[in-house]
Amino acid sequence: MRVLVTGMGGELGTRVVNLFEHDPAVSDICGLDAYPPRRRIYRVAFHRVDPLDRRKAVSVVRDFDPEVIVHLGIYEPNARFNPTPARLGTAASAVSVLGAAASCPSLKAIVVRSGIEVYGRRRGARTRPDIDSAVDPTTPFGVSLARVEDVAREAGQAAGVPVTLVRGAPILGPSFPSPVGRYLRLPMVAVNPLAELPFSLLHQEDAAAAFVSAAWVRHDGPLIVAGPGAVTASQAVRLGGRIPIPVMGPSWFFARRAAELLGAPLPPHVAELIVRGGVADPTSGVEVLGVEPRSTRDVVEQLYRWETVASVPVTHHRPGDQPGRGRVA
Repeated sequence: MRVLVTGMGGELGTRVVNLFEHDPAVSDICGLDAYPPRRRIYRVAFHRVDPLDRRKAVSVVRDFDPEVIVHLGIYEPNARFNPTPARLGTAASAVSVLGAAASCPSLKAIVVRSGIEVYGRRRGARTRPDIDSAVDPTTPFGVSLARVEDVAREAGQAAGVPVTLVRGAPILGPSFPSPVGRYLRLPMVAVNPLAELPFSLLHQEDAAAAFVSAAWVRHDGPLIVAGPGAVTASQAVRLGGRIPIPVMGPSWFFARRAAELLGAPLPPHVAELIVRGGVADPTSGVEVLGVEPRSTRDVVEQLYRWETVASVPVTHHRPGDQPGRGRVA
């Protein structure tokens, strides 16, 4: 199987590629992103491509002619990019990469990263949506994800291949750039004790396993992947030994401003998660992909055990050692 992975430079994309590298049934791997991968790669042809550079992205995809494309080129606001570049990069990457993939003669399946943000949290909406629930996003990030899903479906219809939409809960993991994780790790965290609803999370290792499984299963349609169980913001804060600060009404403006000054901006989809919750029925992901994520509580407990600064030992290579064979273009 020849696999193309977009968004490979991030923690999630690099981990997905590492899993593919250890599978002897995967013959060739191509990756592209605006930034190089964060881990060592061994047999991947990586191309550094700005998401707005449509000509180069299209050229890379068509030259590689993938059998499966795993589209992780989703830029969450205030994760690695500010909101506007994240929105533009997400839209441009989907149009150029998935559009080019639709014309590849060898294409057999498309796997796309999405999120439960596509369901929104509008008044009267289901509090625990499933794969049959209506898509009705109520934040800019949810709207971006819904548009990527539309582009992917159109590409799949044009190519006549299945499209797997992996709607994950917010992803957290060691060194994973997450606005939710940064916010919850603040020493004092604003919460709304009178209105907060529970939310689910997904560990980055479980997310990576789900995308690799989806590349082989080739399910046509949406799947929900989330850690079982849920926590409220107050519960998460107490698990981490942080100080919850009750905030209501107009005071949220000042709380968001303070969080931003402390290095943890609170984009609308995260603010919605903290107050209005975010859970979904993960049954489809478990049944179809065979991946059973660790619980949301476990993800939160690991969040507060992660070191702020990690010490990385230096490895001295001896003569005869074989370096990594990854290639960067």
